Amino acid sequence: MFTVVFVPGFMQRGDAWTPVADLLSQRYSSVLVDHREHDREGRLREIAEAAGEGGAVLCGYSLGGRLSLEAVLREPARYRGLVTLGSSAGLQPEADRDARTNADEQLASWMERSPIEEVVYVWERQPLFADQSEQLIADQRPGRSSFSGAELARLLRSAGQGVTEPVWHHLPALEVPLLAMAGSRDERYLAAARRMADLVPNGRAEAIEGAGHAAQLQRPDAVVARIERFLGELEQRLD
Repeated sequence: MFTVVFVPGFMQRGDAWTPVADLLSQRYSSVLVDHREHDREGRLREIAEAAGEGGAVLCGYSLGGRLSLEAVLREPARYRGLVTLGSSAGLQPEADRDARTNADEQLASWMERSPIEEVVYVWERQPLFADQSEQLIADQRPGRSSFSGAELARLLRSAGQGVTEPVWHHLPALEVPLLAMAGSRDERYLAAARRMADLVPNGRAEAIEGAGHAAQLQRPDAVVARIERFLGELEQRLD
């Protein structure tokens, strides 16, 4: 039996993974990481602490997926498997990273001096989340509003896609099995998931039909089905 460690995305609490964790078979235990640290290294420590030494499977969404990938690359012996959702192995080329770094710095500076209600409102209205219902957006608001602008700015400056080195070149040497998922409507991250799966020797990509960038909230049943199949395959490898 595996322990699945669920890692949330930017501006999310651990309970953002509850719809999936609640449907996961009782054969597997689950840990929902609720970060108290708001910088890259602090969150990587929290992920490792939550995973322990027992061979957990990491399951991360968006920023949490990138952090989970980095955690596995740092200590592959600690983990049995890796699941990412709506994530990638970093921005390329360098010009794109430079542009993103500048944009993230402007966003972080604005977050620091703005009321959290305004920050959340602007975050919710991104084109990335355009396919989410108003009810789904409202359901996520309490978690997003629980952060301060200063905490979000610190995380953005240390773990944003612009400041984080891409790790695509490390993937061919990664022996930990990977399941990379994205919503079928989340075209950019679906392409990234397929590229990651192609590079990892034991990698597979899956599209979640009818979902965008929050497939774990839009189609938790489909996400769970793919995670359980992946876990079953991992168990067979150990037999």
